[in-house]
Amino acid sequence: MLFVSGCVHECRGCYNKSTWRLDSGKPFTQEDEDRIIADLQNTVIPRQGLTLSGGDPLHPQNLSAVRQLLLRVQAECPGKDVWMWTGYTLGELSAEQREVVALINVLVDGKFVQELKDPALIWRGSGNQVIHYLR
Repeated sequence: MLFVSGCVHECRGCYNKSTWRLDSGKPFTQEDEDRIIADLQNTVIPRQGLTLSGGDPLHPQNLSAVRQLLLRVQAECPGKDVWMWTGYTLGELSAEQREVVALINVLVDGKFVQELKDPALIWRGSGNQVIHYLR
């Protein structure tokens, strides 16, 4: 799982407020990217795939690094699923964000809405969020 920093949505009741600021956490390095790829390739501890959350992986300042990582996952880790959580809805995405989404398998979209919180939901926190199985 990779938590990125930077989120413009700032949802009330967010479980991960510490990732809202772009400068939270530590910088994502080539070494970090290489470690994720190595972990995904490790056959001793099989992993289903990669989870991207945050913050927001589709924050405009995250797009370049997330895209680069996803291209490597596709090329070097075939068959691994990639799930992504974002506060944007599929219909709100820019062309550049759509290019990144085209590289993943499952998108869980929509802001977390405290009034729609439902612990019985699977893979999402509030009833407005939608799970999109993309490929």
